[in-house]
Amino acid sequence: MEMKEIGEKVLKGCGCLSIGTFVLIVLGLIGTCLDEDDEAEDVQTEQEQAEPDEPEDSIVINEPLQGDPYQELNELIGLGNVKEEVRTLANFVKIQKQREAQGLRTPKMSYHLVFTGSPGTGKTTVARIVARIYKDLGVLKKGHTVETDRSGLVAEYMGQTAIKTNAIIDSALNGVLFIDEAYSLVPEDGNGRDYGQEAISTLLKRMEDDRDKLVVIIAGYTNEMKRFIDSNPGLQSRFNRYISFPDYTAKELTDIFKMYAQKNQYVLTPKAERLLQQRLDSVVHHKDRNFGNARYVRNIFEKCIQHQANRLSKEKDISKQQLTELTQSDMQKAF
Repeated sequence: MEMKEIGEKVLKGCGCLSIGTFVLIVLGLIGTCLDEDDEAEDVQTEQEQAEPDEPEDSIVINEPLQGDPYQELNELIGLGNVKEEVRTLANFVKIQKQREAQGLRTPKMSYHLVFTGSPGTGKTTVARIVARIYKDLGVLKKGHTVETDRSGLVAEYMGQTAIKTNAIIDSALNGVLFIDEAYSLVPEDGNGRDYGQEAISTLLKRMEDDRDKLVVIIAGYTNEMKRFIDSNPGLQSRFNRYISFPDYTAKELTDIFKMYAQKNQYVLTPKAERLLQQRLDSVVHHKDRNFGNARYVRNIFEKCIQHQANRLSKEKDISKQQLTELTQSDMQKAF
């Protein structure tokens, strides 16, 4: 209601009120309105603080790609033991499904997996393939993957972690929830104020409640993942199938670089390829536990094509061959 209308009603109702009295009444009404607005703003602020932030940067949802996941698995560079483990798992699930269809007894099995290994060894890629294989076998209806880590599950304030974790699990139903560096949910210092345990408890409950439409794959360094699993009997009972991802050899890393080049229509000169192999031999020989494997190679590739661009920007009448060719100079500057 506008203040003019309020004033008119007050004057009509009170007849001979003095101007001073009228002013006091109007000021009182204004104060009441302002107090109500402040209270509404306070309530809204409290609601915003009580709601967890959207973890946009820590969640990636990958819809299942078209194509044959078994072929994609076979075409991965290296990872011989990983491929064999996944094929063995797929064969076992396939036969158990056939036994079930024939009315035969089937052992209770867990589809959840633990991937152990260093960064950049293909764990996320294989998790996406496994999700599609599970869909192909009828284990999952959709076969998508929801990829996250501690920041996507654990909230900052008490009471919010369960809400946050449940929301991510809801988005992963009928697919795979992939949790990278899952061991970070249980800090080594055993901080009692940490909310990681709340996320674990919520996850374990949902794995039981939604066991027919949720598969969880957790990943991380080998020793840290063992510590994580051993920290909770519920984790031990639900995660009993491990797949170890070895570091890539220098030859495999060279092949990965060449794969990036081929996909992006680049070619290496013979001298550039020899230098790449030599540098990667040295890098692998002197690597530490934080070595990024395929991620490291991808960074080198991106730097290499940037140096090629700098080199060609000084040329005139650039040919198609020049645009596709990565030279020894480009490679040397990339390392």
